[in-house]
Amino acid sequence: MVEDKSAFVAFERVQKSYDGENLVVKDLNLSMPKGEFLTMLGPSGSGKTTCLMMLAGFETATHGDILLDGVSINNIPPHKRGIGMVFQNYALFPHMTVAENLSFPLEVRKTGKSEREEKVKRALDMVQMGDFAGRRPAQLSGGQQQRIALSRALVFEPELVLMDEPLGALDKQLRETLQFEITNLAHELGITTVYVTHDQTEALTMSDRVAVFDDGRIQQLAPPDELYEKPQNSFVAQFIGENNTLDGVVQEIKGDTCIVKLDSGDIIDAVPVNVTKVGERTRVSIRPERVEFNRDRLHDDAHTLKAEVLEFIYMGDIFRTRLRVAGTDEFVIKTRNAPDQARLKPGQTIEIGWMPEDCRALDA
Repeated sequence: MVEDKSAFVAFERVQKSYDGENLVVKDLNLSMPKGEFLTMLGPSGSGKTTCLMMLAGFETATHGDILLDGVSINNIPPHKRGIGMVFQNYALFPHMTVAENLSFPLEVRKTGKSEREEKVKRALDMVQMGDFAGRRPAQLSGGQQQRIALSRALVFEPELVLMDEPLGALDKQLRETLQFEITNLAHELGITTVYVTHDQTEALTMSDRVAVFDDGRIQQLAPPDELYEKPQNSFVAQFIGENNTLDGVVQEIKGDTCIVKLDSGDIIDAVPVNVTKVGERTRVSIRPERVEFNRDRLHDDAHTLKAEVLEFIYMGDIFRTRLRVAGTDEFVIKTRNAPDQARLKPGQTIEIGWMPEDCRALDA
């Protein structure tokens, strides 16, 4: 691998095995520029947390190199890497006040008393917790404790902060508030951030780029919109957001379109993403919001298929319709709650359609 000189964090051919036989991280190559907010996303056991722990120094790579600002940190102990850490369980010292918790990493670094006090005050103000300096962690709510854990990770002004599922224990509303606060703070301070989560919405709303992990490998590394709109394989298409899939066989490939005969006998066009030859099995992917059942909104070159309404659910801002289409009962359409939106009834037969460029032929 050619070394990326502009990378602030780099994994070069990194592997990790706990038992000497099975690799939980397989030949990982990843580089991050300074100031990027990168999320490692994936199901349990996909290797994302192991990567974070190797970067932090709590786990050692079995093979390969981890570089920070061009310097290998493989043999540098965690406390000398100068990295801020935020965990799901806050990891605050219960016997210390909030101010003492924040002061601790500065004392370890032999920072003088007046400078310590100044930095603690600044870090608490950053997360709107200036009035809580004298409280103990037990006197704070979960959201307040997580804010303190975040400010403690930032108090010694690290260039790199690692976050492992930091919002996992919080309720939905608070989680959403803190997502924006963390992202804004990271960009404001220019901190390079590696964030681990299994929550796709969190990954899409917070990140500059997302690395989707499965089976110890990065399946796709891209900005959130690209990941959602242009998944590179079936795993990414299914894991990120809601997705409709139809199985079939490639009948023809011509440039940037291919013709697929679905198992139901229907013929459709798609964008060939990782299909290479005629006769190959494929799974085509169409996002629910790219499908229309209002004929006036369909273009002339849209694909249309017959569908039977199975469920029509009001969800406030959207309607979610489940249909029987081309042999599957799990085809979903999401439509905006608009005045002209027809209210469908189970048992109704309708025609649905989508544009060929919104349909991707992926691996079977």
